[in-house]
Amino acid sequence: MDFKAIEVLDVVVRSLLSLVTLFLVTKMLGKKQVSQLSLFDYVIGISIGNFAAEMSINLETNYINGTVAVIIFGLVAYAVSLLSMKSIILRRFFMGVPTILIEHGKLLVEGLKKVKFDINELLEECRIKGYFDISEIEYAIMETNGTVSILPKGDYKPVTMKDMNLKAGKQGLCANVIIDGKMMKNNLENINKDENWLEKELKVKGYKSLDNILLATVDMNEKLVIYEKNRGINPTDVLE
Repeated sequence: MDFKAIEVLDVVVRSLLSLVTLFLVTKMLGKKQVSQLSLFDYVIGISIGNFAAEMSINLETNYINGTVAVIIFGLVAYAVSLLSMKSIILRRFFMGVPTILIEHGKLLVEGLKKVKFDINELLEECRIKGYFDISEIEYAIMETNGTVSILPKGDYKPVTMKDMNLKAGKQGLCANVIIDGKMMKNNLENINKDENWLEKELKVKGYKSLDNILLATVDMNEKLVIYEKNRGINPTDVLE
């Protein structure tokens, strides 16, 4: 085996090791690390990614040192997460606190300065949330993860079923009983149904096989909904 082949093999081993280490550390930190990040989570994520990349492609570094660095940063992040859950002071220090940008329809300049936001960026965030006129907004708050939450004024709130004195039906999760033409037996058991029940329901709806079914769901009212494997419309067929 020549030198280049050995070098490539070394990169492969380092990459796999860094991937496994990153996966285990992320698993330990939980889903929060892969959702919207706070400032502290962002710093930790960037640092761990940098260590993993350096460990994978820089053959002059000791990959054990890189692995240890990733694990140490992961343990620190995990410890901070646990301490933040128990201490409001630490939570505010590491995660930050929400900042009010609009209050009672008035722009708060100090809030904008605090989060390093200019008026154009705020207007963009409002438009993304569906508000093109900020006079419709009662409160706009930047959360600790950088997203902007908006509370509209009373006159601009969406009408709910409660406002219209309408009674809503029960809601619940749907069970996926067929996925890509395959019957999900475990899911059927979880809703106290079996293959015979599903086959009968399919025959009632005119389906003799599962081949053309992309997805089939059953709701809490035992209603079976079927989505076929449709080709769909080619955009060029209607836009040209």
